[in-house]
Amino acid sequence: MKLRRFAFALLVALFALAGSVRLLARRDAPKQYDPKLFQELRWRLIGPSRGGRVLAVTGVRGQPEIFYFGSVGGGVWKTNDAGRTWKPVFDSQSIASIGAIAVAPSDSKVIYVGSGEADMRSSISYGNGMYKSADGGKTWAHIGLEDSRQIGRILVDPRDANKVFVAALGHAYGPNQERGVFRSRDGGKSWQKILFHDENTGAIDVAFEPGNPKTIYASLWQTRRPPWSVPSLERTGKRALSVD
Repeated sequence: MKLRRFAFALLVALFALAGSVRLLARRDAPKQYDPKLFQELRWRLIGPSRGGRVLAVTGVRGQPEIFYFGSVGGGVWKTNDAGRTWKPVFDSQSIASIGAIAVAPSDSKVIYVGSGEADMRSSISYGNGMYKSADGGKTWAHIGLEDSRQIGRILVDPRDANKVFVAALGHAYGPNQERGVFRSRDGGKSWQKILFHDENTGAIDVAFEPGNPKTIYASLWQTRRPPWSVPSLERTGKRALSVD
């Protein structure tokens, strides 16, 4: 009798486990959408019509009609009406090349801009470090990393607008030390280099692990832009950082 009871309990447990596995599989499976829901959507040009090529675009969480555009040679532009009109908000600064933009998820008034396009091509513009606005782009302050020259990506902690990470590619034409991944805990008042390979290798991208901002993935790039050619570009690999 005891053996039968044990076998029955084991069978029930196995059925429950199988049901849980199927439920989790359904949760993790990619959602399927009817293509007809999107068949009327069309891409359209919304400007700025003379902004030039762009590497930096970002929206604002909870405000679908506001987003920012960073031109590689024309500064930062802002729209409050989903692209119907644009306003240049960076013209008072001494640099015009924009490589990255990030709006703090916890405070939409806080905007970080990394100057210098990190696009290794035939002609590139350089930057002079990081900028920050605390009033939605009305005014700006230069906040360091002046010798980073080319900035590829900015990450802002989703819970702390003062905690920011920067992927700096560094000088395009020669070696330098101010490259790699940098972190600020005080909104850019001070910076700490937290990932550095060597003076010839910079960081081109950083990303949070989904749902876990304590883990960051960084992509490093060893490249050079000599005046006479564009060499084969070599990625040195990706790193995972656990940060506090």
